[in-house]
Amino acid sequence: MNGHHARPGSSTMFGSVLTPSTDRPAARHSRPGRLATRLRRRFLAYGAVEFLSTHVPDDPGPGEERLLLVHARKVVGEVHYRMCARCARGVITDVALDERFRGSGLGTRALSHLRARHPGTTWHSTLTLRATRDLLRRMRIPTTSPGPLCTHAA
Repeated sequence: MNGHHARPGSSTMFGSVLTPSTDRPAARHSRPGRLATRLRRRFLAYGAVEFLSTHVPDDPGPGEERLLLVHARKVVGEVHYRMCARCARGVITDVALDERFRGSGLGTRALSHLRARHPGTTWHSTLTLRATRDLLRRMRIPTTSPGPLCTHAA
C-alpha cells in the first residue's frame, strides 16, 4: 500500500480544495476570474486613463469647468467643478463614471489629480448622492450648500 488512498487529491493548509462540478453552477462568490477582473479594471484606471481639462488658462472669474477621463479615445468619466483662483476655493458639482470603472479607484485618482493640478485650493462639494458622498468622505472633501462660490461669482 502506497498511502495515497488516505490523502485527498488536492489539499491546502486549511483542508482540501473542492473543484466545482460541471453539472451544478458555482456559488456567486467563487466565480473564476472575479479577482482578475477587478485587478484588470484597476490597472486600466491607473495606467490607460488620461485626464483632460476644459480649463481656459486666462479666465479670471469662476466658471464651470470639467475634468474629462479618457480611455482609448472615449470619455469614461467626468468631474464638473467651479473654481475661483483669487479666493483659492473650488466646488465639485458632479462626478460621473462609466459603470465598468466604478470600484476601480478611478474616482479617487481623478479627485487626487484635481487637487494636484490646483495646489492650495480649498475644495468643497454640493453632491448628496450616496456613491459620490462616500467618495468625497474618503477624500475628506466637505459638503456645502449649492450657493455662489465666492463674492466674485455674484
